[in-house]
Amino acid sequence: MNALSTATKFLTRRATTSGTAIRSVTTLQETLASQLPAKQTQLATLKKEHGSKVIGQVTIDQLIGGARGVKCMLWETSNLDPEEGIRFRGLTIPECQQVLPTYSGKAGDGEPLLESLIWLLLTSEVPTKEQVDTLTAELHQRASKLPSHVIPLINSLPKDMHPMTQFSIGLNAAQTGSEFAKAYANGVPKNEYHKYALEDILNVFAIIPEIAAQIYRNVYFDGVVTKDQSLDYSGNFCRMLGYDDPSFDELMRLYLCIHTDHEGGNASAHTTHLVGSTLSDPYLSYAAGLNALAGPLHGLANQEVLRWIQALQAKFEAEGKEVNAETITEFAWETLNAKKVIPGYGHAVLRKTDPRYSCQREFGLKHMPDDPLFKIVETIYSVMPGILTEHGKVANPYPNVDSHSGVLLWHYGFTQYQYYTVLFGVSRAVGGLCQLYWDRALGLPLERPKSHTPEWLETFAKNNP
Repeated sequence: MNALSTATKFLTRRATTSGTAIRSVTTLQETLASQLPAKQTQLATLKKEHGSKVIGQVTIDQLIGGARGVKCMLWETSNLDPEEGIRFRGLTIPECQQVLPTYSGKAGDGEPLLESLIWLLLTSEVPTKEQVDTLTAELHQRASKLPSHVIPLINSLPKDMHPMTQFSIGLNAAQTGSEFAKAYANGVPKNEYHKYALEDILNVFAIIPEIAAQIYRNVYFDGVVTKDQSLDYSGNFCRMLGYDDPSFDELMRLYLCIHTDHEGGNASAHTTHLVGSTLSDPYLSYAAGLNALAGPLHGLANQEVLRWIQALQAKFEAEGKEVNAETITEFAWETLNAKKVIPGYGHAVLRKTDPRYSCQREFGLKHMPDDPLFKIVETIYSVMPGILTEHGKVANPYPNVDSHSGVLLWHYGFTQYQYYTVLFGVSRAVGGLCQLYWDRALGLPLERPKSHTPEWLETFAKNNP
């Protein structure tokens, strides 16, 4: 079976409606193939006609401060606006919730299927439920492509090894199945890289839930992973983790969708793009992204927020205090006066409440309004922006995505917060790798910014008062 046989098989699918009418199902691969020539022409024209135009300036503060706000990346799949938050291919999170297909089959009835967001990010088109079902079936079929040595390798790892370390090892080990690496070694033309990159990308999407679930079951339970491929991607992942609750399935659909992408500048997405620009295959590229995600300043924030909320709850109980606006205000000022931060508040780009926080809050109001930790989060939300605004040293006094996600997981008994970043990693593969497809399809080059020494900067500053 050649590298593209699976794609060819799915290009021939047809569906029957009303028992008589037959129409073609436009597949993911077919949709991308139809878009590619126009996208390539658009980028070439943009570069030719406007390539010399300046789109921003870089200050010494930005250079030293981690390139914050420097406009220097092309990113297809999402855009982060400081005021309104993330848009996936132009759609806000509430708009995605209204138009993307759900497990029930009716848009707006439940949370969007992750497969529908994969389709949207890759193609910029809202898929039909029929197209999503076709992609679900394809991903389930591709899950069998997990190389046979990967699970035994994961089973051999120490249980006290961090789950993210295990996740990175597992995906790196699966790289032996890379169709892109094989095609490149065989001298495939550059204009066909994207075809083999897409094969790898879909295979990575398909296999990482089992890698992640095996780690979870090994570290915390009996090592047994049970699948149910009659369900969608997220539902099957929940069964592999060992959860069988339709409400938790809905939470996982929401969680996986909202964590997929946050434009290209975040560490895991940027790392995936950077490593991919060397023509490392999607397995190696996203394994690098996982290592970035494992950093405490990136993917570990939600567990730190949960710990902080639980510590607050324990402190109040020990002191005989109720959790209310007054006591939260007192605690917040104690924290700030000790020159500590309020976990879960603020964002490098956003200047309003993170819409990813808002949709999780709405989920909590619907599914767990009386949960004690949820009530604490609600109380914090009612007073904290005002406190931080008064404090005056925070650019964004509003909650971010991490303020809520750990609390929701904890409600369903998912208490192993050291593992939470692995869930994030399953989700973020979608954003980083959907962009990587377009990196190869558009022939984007090796990323190589110019660096400067401190001495050069000092000389430049003196000569440019």
